[in-house]
Amino acid sequence: MDISTLRIGRDESEGDMDLEFSPENDFADRLAWPLPASARISQIRDLASGVILSSDGLILTSAHVVAHVDEAQVRLDDGRRFTARLVGSDRQTDVALLKIDAEGLPVAVIGDSSQLAPGDWVAAIGAPFGFHGSVTTGVVSAKDRLIAGAGEIPFIQTDVAINPGSSGSPLFNSRGEVVAINSMIYSGSGGYMGLSFAVPINLAMQIAQQLRATGAVRRARLGAEFQEMTPLLAETFGLVQPAGALIVKVEPDSPARHAGLAAGDIVTAIDGVPFSHFSELLQRIAGRTPGTRTRLAVWRRGGTHMIWVTLSEQPAARSSSPAAAVPEWNDGLGLSLGELSPASRRQLGVDGGLLVRESGGLARSEGIRAGDLIFAINEQRLEHVDEFRHALSRAPAGQTVALLVMRDRRLAYVPIRISARPGLP
Repeated sequence: MDISTLRIGRDESEGDMDLEFSPENDFADRLAWPLPASARISQIRDLASGVILSSDGLILTSAHVVAHVDEAQVRLDDGRRFTARLVGSDRQTDVALLKIDAEGLPVAVIGDSSQLAPGDWVAAIGAPFGFHGSVTTGVVSAKDRLIAGAGEIPFIQTDVAINPGSSGSPLFNSRGEVVAINSMIYSGSGGYMGLSFAVPINLAMQIAQQLRATGAVRRARLGAEFQEMTPLLAETFGLVQPAGALIVKVEPDSPARHAGLAAGDIVTAIDGVPFSHFSELLQRIAGRTPGTRTRLAVWRRGGTHMIWVTLSEQPAARSSSPAAAVPEWNDGLGLSLGELSPASRRQLGVDGGLLVRESGGLARSEGIRAGDLIFAINEQRLEHVDEFRHALSRAPAGQTVALLVMRDRRLAYVPIRISARPGLP
């Protein structure tokens, strides 16, 4: 089935549409390409797809398909057309629920996305560029793929050819069960380039149930940002196994802050259940309701602590970019660092950190770039260049240090193994 939407009375230029998403930009979904290309800007029609959930006309699709639209119409495979109303939409997971006045509709068979594995064959049916009922096939490339700029959705990555017009289309397993909803592609041309991403059906159905019941989604908030553990990070923080979720940021006035969690803590279990990947923790927290009291096992300074936290409502995030700085110093890792002025801190909304003016050598090889901000080395917070220099001078050759780096308002610990003692000025 196809979905067509209409946006009326918007003064947009062709550049405002921003139809393709290039590799150098954050991920965002632009699969709902306006068709035809010659349509007037005041009346923009988008094409998309969806999945029939109930015989009386409930339809699952992508949230961006129905965002800010004035009209949505559904065309079934038998040619019938219906005007759809929006039951609810959740931008954070890119899931929306529509309703049409129909009876006796064929219902999709829902599968279990948790059973998918890399290498499994999958297929998509959608309307790329308006070509109704197009079938493409491929394999699952990866699971639980978290993507910068796309929230905390554990995407299923495939090499199934998906193009504009296929937003909200079903992804099937080899048994014909719907296992995901196609959401976005990664492209420098506006079309398919071998990377497609879909929302797992288990997550989509959880959201759809809440949308059907109340028209909105309530999700729990811990108030912390996490990073995946790696063998080098585990070695740096004294863990035997590279498992768990490394905290890179704790938001002020959040449940995490009130519970005493801090950057550098490693959450290894929730309510007594351990996990390997930090995406599992995010999903378990998101699956709880606000107000739930939760017990976290936290690795801190060589020991495990049990910390109770009461989850609250999850807020939206914002983004920005860094600005100017003052005195600088070259640390021997290939970093030329500068301190942020008070005005820059106010502009960025931060209370510390050092600006990376130039990056080369070890730092560049680990992905640190000019314009990044470094907030900590291991567990020591940084405001001045001298603090960084002193902390680094105490690290012997061969030891790994973890730098807490911010880029585009996103934080991550970057491990760097010191091959030789840095020279001090």
